[in-house]
Amino acid sequence: MKALPAAIPEVMILEPRVFEDARGLFFEAYNRRAFHKAIGLDVEFVQDSHSRSARNVLRGLHYQVRQAQGKLVRVAEGEIYDVAVDLRRSSPGFGRWVGERLDARSRRMMWIPAGFAHGFLALSEHAEVLYKATDYYAPEHERTLAWNDPDLAIAWPIAGPPLVSDKDRRGAALAAAETFP
Repeated sequence: MKALPAAIPEVMILEPRVFEDARGLFFEAYNRRAFHKAIGLDVEFVQDSHSRSARNVLRGLHYQVRQAQGKLVRVAEGEIYDVAVDLRRSSPGFGRWVGERLDARSRRMMWIPAGFAHGFLALSEHAEVLYKATDYYAPEHERTLAWNDPDLAIAWPIAGPPLVSDKDRRGAALAAAETFP
């Protein structure tokens, strides 16, 4: 597994070794030792989640104020624009975001540590996204950061309005959001 630092150093883009031949392909989507070596952290994933989204669906930006989740995100089908926003007030990157195209063809993944909000935009007809999380989903601690906050100025690659849930439509601006120390 090859690790490439993103614009915010704690966020990593991971490229697995893929073995292809006439029969098809094989790769390890996750290997704890390889992941630890690539990012320098030994994390324990406790939950896997799977979502399917139609083109122009924007999910996020989600985070949990307690039971904060680190996430390893990959695309099993289609393509997304994946975004992480640093919500750690003590970080030099506080309020900054990083975005990366992830797709099933490249098999690249994004590691997003705890303390970040996460969201994505489906760029293909359909996108199936798999997430490994370091803590359990806790709806009572979930918060939503406004995907369209002008102070964040996220450059979502979309023309026109995205399809968002009511919860995501009500997201808080960074200035009013609960954040991390």
